[in-house]
Amino acid sequence: MTPDAVPLSGPEFQTEPARLYRRMRSEHGAVTPVLLDGGIPAWLVLGYRELHQVTGDPVLFSRDSDLWNQWENIPDDWPLLPMIGHKQPSILYTVGERHRERAAMISGALEGVDPAELRRHSERFADELIDAVCAEGEADLIGDYAMLLPVRVLARLYGVSDEEGPALVTALNDMIDGRERAIAGQAHLATAMAELLAARRERPADDVASRLLADNHGFTDQEIAEDLMVMMAAGHQPTADWIGNSLRLMLTDERFAASLFGGRNSVAEAMNEVLWEDTPTQNVAGRWATRDTRLGGRRIRAGDLLLLGLQGANSDPQVRTHGSALTGGNNAHFSFGHGEHRCPFPAQEIAEVIARTGIEVVLDRLPDIDLAVPADALTRRPSPWLRGLTELPVRFTATPALKGG
Repeated sequence: MTPDAVPLSGPEFQTEPARLYRRMRSEHGAVTPVLLDGGIPAWLVLGYRELHQVTGDPVLFSRDSDLWNQWENIPDDWPLLPMIGHKQPSILYTVGERHRERAAMISGALEGVDPAELRRHSERFADELIDAVCAEGEADLIGDYAMLLPVRVLARLYGVSDEEGPALVTALNDMIDGRERAIAGQAHLATAMAELLAARRERPADDVASRLLADNHGFTDQEIAEDLMVMMAAGHQPTADWIGNSLRLMLTDERFAASLFGGRNSVAEAMNEVLWEDTPTQNVAGRWATRDTRLGGRRIRAGDLLLLGLQGANSDPQVRTHGSALTGGNNAHFSFGHGEHRCPFPAQEIAEVIARTGIEVVLDRLPDIDLAVPADALTRRPSPWLRGLTELPVRFTATPALKGG
């Protein structure tokens, strides 16, 4: 690793990530040496073409974390262990034919979700959350809404009780951000998924967990529990941030002002622009080189960790049009990944329905909504992995809650 490696931390990930990625690309090129917590070296792939190469070649750039040449330097309490697992039996670290079987099993379970039912659940939970704040005339659309909606919908689809939702929100947030409580959050989520599978073994139902158990392709309950954890984590926080980032854009950019007063065409445009310019999943770990190679002018050694710089690749000037967002339905962004380890298409569709429904319910239920603070006072979580607001304070005309749910 080069001596000029960039720490993958600091306030710029919170305040000016676009400028930070531009500087990284200018000073280091499409593949930047970085340092993770504890000074652990890795490579951040910022180039669009380079990222396409890494995610499209699972033979050279494997998802098998056992290949990592840094394991001997990783302490047991390393905060990123929930994100970069060692010998974890989940789909994230399964490779080859077994991964393809596992991906098909998960896609099949998610495809079983009825679109109309998904929309109903999304609307019902969104309305319940708005009911809790609509009479106040003010709310935080992050803490009071976006951070609660996806997990409530996903919990219902997967088979988890509604009462477990708030605890799952806390566990997922602790685990995903790699904070001090990451290990505790992972433990809580693991227990919840194991209890869910045990219950569905005895009483199958029309839910994702039951479908996974019924069509398990020989995978163990532990492996299925790991996959449920991955699906819950990957489905909740990024979708919550997608809602929050899209609402922020619509409340601060005059191009979307009409949508706040009855128009709906711009909701999809705002959501797509966020995936290009302000994607919830900024960076992902990762891939491991199976042999010595070269990438973006860098010498990559066998066992080196490569982090997928999704936002950096989305903003690569070599693939951008006049430096502006590629909106208008262009979905060539990396926000859902690429290659055989990308987010399954049914999962993408579920996330989009939850996010779009959540945004539309806000616009329907809260008349004359407006920011309660200046736009430049909005702050982000200081995370290099997931980009989202810490809060989104709004004011609006108070209205009564819906009757009859």
